[in-house]
Order: sequence, then structure tokens, then C-alpha cells
Amino acid sequence: MERGSRESFTRMGTLGIEEECFVVDEDGRPTSGTDELVYEHDPPEILEGRLDHELFKFVIETQTPLIEEPGDARDSLLAIRRALVDHAENHGFRIAAAGLHPLAKWQELEHAEKPRYRSQLDRIQYPQHRNTTAGVHVHVGVDDADKAVWIANELRWYVPIMLALSANSPYWNGFDTGLQSARAKIFEALPNTGMPTHFEDFEAFDRFERRMLETESINDRGELWYDVRPHTAHGTVELRTPDGQADPEIVLAFVEYAHALVEALAEAYEDGTSGHRHRRELLDENKWRAIRYGQDASFIDRELEGTVDLGELVDRECERLGIDGIKRVYERESGADRQRRLLEEEGADALCESLFLRDEV
Repeated sequence: MERGSRESFTRMGTLGIEEECFVVDEDGRPTSGTDELVYEHDPPEILEGRLDHELFKFVIETQTPLIEEPGDARDSLLAIRRALVDHAENHGFRIAAAGLHPLAKWQELEHAEKPRYRSQLDRIQYPQHRNTTAGVHVHVGVDDADKAVWIANELRWYVPIMLALSANSPYWNGFDTGLQSARAKIFEALPNTGMPTHFEDFEAFDRFERRMLETESINDRGELWYDVRPHTAHGTVELRTPDGQADPEIVLAFVEYAHALVEALAEAYEDGTSGHRHRRELLDENKWRAIRYGQDASFIDRELEGTVDLGELVDRECERLGIDGIKRVYERESGADRQRRLLEEEGADALCESLFLRDEV
């Protein structure tokens, strides 16, 4: 059983960004292409060891190299995106990004042949067979294992904020779901997903991870697909909340927010601040509000004493943490609203074109 350890948590504040994207044809329609892009042709040097496919042959994943300084995140993300776009175009494909591709119909798409995914399909069945989701995952390094678990516990309340701002998947399987992030709800059908419970310390999390492996509930620790988790191999806290995004500025806003949150929570932990022991059910309610209403959501506040609108939260967070990226995201048209508007006003071609991955700002 491959497992991480307490000793993995050695560095504070490093970053890593993982993006799941869609392989599409010239018209932006989903097509199988990961065999060619991952296996049959050597990728650009910067993508070596950082390019993989997901469950479907039209979903591809990239990872940035380790980012030592937050100020280097932009260049690193853009370089990876540029390499992926060029690699795809050299072999007759385009790359698109959203939480779900609005025209993807899972019954018509090919699953990957990789043994890991074949095992999941056999074990999980229908929920995994239809899982055409794509997200953004942000890793932030933490220099102590118990601190990482404490931070992950605290981050659970912030997950719905990031999801509401990122909501970019109103369509699934060809129809309008009425949701802002259908991706989040589709993905929650899998086991070991959604809002995690509270863990007392690293020993408790490690015991849980080990028990899941020993009882064959999961085949590897990567199948703990919660919205936020300590990553026991990378020595990070991983936020897995946002929908996929074509615009790199939106991704970078979430990277800035995630890094600032982890740094602030690390200071609180070191100061001996008491953590919150929020019930998962109340956190699930906030997540549901993000899924359903996106930028129009209001949330049960952190002290559980009332509700607060997303806009007020964004203002408060930007002032508290000294950031501004999520403010710009909030002030623009949301991804879900834009998709609906484009489809209604300009049609499917314009909608698909709007999802092409951007590699410059």
C-alpha cells in the first residue's frame, strides 16, 4: 500500500497547481485524445512527468512544477498551459476548460484503459461511469503534519466561498441542470467525496487513511477525493474545490486566496487559536448554497449566528488577507451565467469557443 507520512510535511508556503481540462476538436466538441497526447507522442519537456489523463479519454490533467514563491505562480501556470495548448494543436486537438463540458454526453464518450480507472469503474459503477467532471486543485505546503490537519479542518468553512466564485458548470449531459456548479453535485455521487469530517490531529487522519486502505475501501490514498485534504505524500494541504476555468486569471485568484488562507491559518495555529468544530451538516448546507446559487449565494456565517452574502464575504476576506483576486472574480460575470447567456444569444458554437483554454493574460 502506497502511503505518505508525517515526515512529508517539511516546507511552508510552497505551491502546486493541478488543472483538469478537456480534449476537444477544432469546433470545441469533446473527442478522445489522451492516448495520443499522453502515450503516443512525447510531450514538451516542461510537461514530462506532469501530464496525465483522467477517467475519460477526453479529460487531461497537468501539474505545475513545485512553485517556491507565490509570485512565480503566474509564470508557472501560463508556461504549463502554453505547452499543453501547443502539444494538442500539433496533433490536431484543442484544449478547453470548465467544470463540465456543456455538450459532453457520457454515454457517447470513451473511458480510459488505465488499470486504476478500470478498477474504479468496476467497483463504483454508475457514479463513476458518468463522471465527466474537471476541476482545479491547489496545493499549499505546510511544515508540520498536525498543523496541516488543523488547517484542513478550518478550511472546510471556506470551501463554499471558493466553489461559489468558481461555479462554471450549469450544463451536464446536454441539459441545463438549474445549478451553477453541477460538477460539484455530480462528483459528490462518488464515495469519499464532498465535505470531510473533523480530524483531531495527524494521527487520527493517518489512522483513517490506513483503515480505508487496509479494508480495501480505496485502492490508493488518491481515492480520498474530499474537497480539502492533507496530502500525506506531498506535505501539503490540497484544496480541490473550484470548477475548471479557461481564464488563467480566475485560477490565479484562487491560488492567491488558497495561499493566503493557509498562511493565515498557520499563524493562528502557532498562536494557539482554538479551532472550529463545525458540524459537517452545516458545512454541507453552505456547499449546497454555492452549488445552487453560485455568486448569488448567502452562507451560514463562521460563528453559526446568522447568514452573510458572498459579496460581503469577498470584501471581508480581501481586506483581512490583503488580496484582491477573488474581488475581481466576483465583480465579473460568473462562468455559469456566461455559459447560459452565450448559448441563448449566440448558440453552441460560441459557447464551445468561449471554453478554449487561454495561455496568456
